[in-house]
Amino acid sequence: MPEPETDYRLDDIDRRILYALMQDGRNTTAASIADTVNVSGATVRNRIQNLEERGILRGYTAHVDFERAGGKLVNLYLCNVPIPEREALAHRSRAIPGVVNVRTLMTGRENLHVVAIGEHTKDLQRVSRNLSQLGIEIEDEDLIEDEFFSPYTPFGPDDDQQTDEPDDFISLTGQANIIQLTVRSKAPIAGHSLEEASDQGILDNNTLVIGIERDDQELTPHGNTVVHPDDIVTVLSRKNTDGTALRSSADPTLSQLSDDTTTVERNSCSTLVRS
Repeated sequence: MPEPETDYRLDDIDRRILYALMQDGRNTTAASIADTVNVSGATVRNRIQNLEERGILRGYTAHVDFERAGGKLVNLYLCNVPIPEREALAHRSRAIPGVVNVRTLMTGRENLHVVAIGEHTKDLQRVSRNLSQLGIEIEDEDLIEDEFFSPYTPFGPDDDQQTDEPDDFISLTGQANIIQLTVRSKAPIAGHSLEEASDQGILDNNTLVIGIERDDQELTPHGNTVVHPDDIVTVLSRKNTDGTALRSSADPTLSQLSDDTTTVERNSCSTLVRS
């Protein structure tokens, strides 16, 4: 199994996509997620593909009530395996007929959990024998009555309301910050080129637009680049701030990329548009 990539930073759009899929992966569409996150459906599809390729979004599975599906028994085996063999034995135990879930734990004696389905107790006894034959020591076992799932709350909206904070925020040395923001439909900058935005005072000398994501494309900003609603704009801000003001809709420098509330510092790319 390849090592998971750990250097990818989820932004607010990624988190909201994951939250929606955890909440209802079957009935959730890219269009419905796009409506709640205020980006295009193409952007959502592109983000989902990226999350899949990075191994963050690992799959889409059905949760089955096996008691209702024929009165079958669901058993949990709490097992102990040597740490060097843990991953290999986990994969081998998955091949046992009836096993539907295997979980490895970092520490403790019961460091391998196996869930198996059987119509009768003899089916579960067979699973126990097969586990033992693999060299897996069963510490304890019990029938599962029920289990419940919920999406990860920190990935969801606060109080089910959209926030107008930047999608991502990185503080750099030298009193600079990188901010990623989504352009709202009524934002003052929407429909303007970066040069026009600079000339009209929408963008200032302290801020530089360094990237624009539109649907499935990464655009290099130029003076004649027109900013569209739902664009995800990455901005380098040279203002002296700890980030608090940049996250507050009360700061007028944040209101120019949003519909009366969010996102980038006013007048932010004179250096870029004049080059």
